[in-house]
Amino acid sequence: MGSSSFLTRARGLLRVRNQLVRECLAELLSTFILIAITLSGAAQKITSFETKGDIVTVYLAGALAVMVGVYTAGGVSGAHMNPAFSLAMCLMEQFPWWKFPIFIVVQTFGSFISAATVYILYYDAIQNYSNGTLTVSGPRETASIFATYPADYVSIANGFLDQVGATVSSPTFSDSASPGGTELVSSLQVIGTGVLMVGVMGIMDSRNKGVPRGLEPVVVALLVLSIEVSMGSNCGCPLNPARDIGPRLFTYFAGWGPEVFRLVEGRG
Repeated sequence: MGSSSFLTRARGLLRVRNQLVRECLAELLSTFILIAITLSGAAQKITSFETKGDIVTVYLAGALAVMVGVYTAGGVSGAHMNPAFSLAMCLMEQFPWWKFPIFIVVQTFGSFISAATVYILYYDAIQNYSNGTLTVSGPRETASIFATYPADYVSIANGFLDQVGATVSSPTFSDSASPGGTELVSSLQVIGTGVLMVGVMGIMDSRNKGVPRGLEPVVVALLVLSIEVSMGSNCGCPLNPARDIGPRLFTYFAGWGPEVFRLVEGRG
């Protein structure tokens, strides 16, 4: 009886009553879970030399992570977990514009701390795999655990279609480590993200054939999986700007350096 009363009082004291704060915390938690599972799948595949995972397990981890994230916070914040989805909701007048920049910051921060968590979790494995050298290119590169990078064969035009980002030439980067002097500032897969947005909106539209209540996250996960297995070879399927920029910023500060923002050939 006493412990029950104590727990009741503790819940009352810890309860967050401000709705915006509740939504931000829920969005932070769901994004953290999404990115932590997604990056861990990539880390397990790469650092084990693909003996404990392959491209299929990475795709499954990413898709199932979406499902878990939506189940975690869908009833509080909507579990956007993606600035592209938040923008789509704003354009459809289903989400207030004034919340949009707040959610972007929360989603990006959630991705950043997820990357830090995965780095701590796989620290020994990353050091062992990379021989203690954190690189973006080469046969033992580890930057692709955390962020997406275009394949060597992808042209500027194809890359622009697949990954929209501001790419600018800079003499600073015209060296042997960065062929062509091209800086990758941001990335967002146009076609893949477009298919994702249309699919999610279709699933949410009550005028379409309905998904059994409570199974919407499962169907969205299957949608994500279908995009990953069909549109991931060019640039790593970067469907989520926050999922890319947060971990990319982390790798910049954690030792990979400014090369994480450059287009580098010879990725192994």
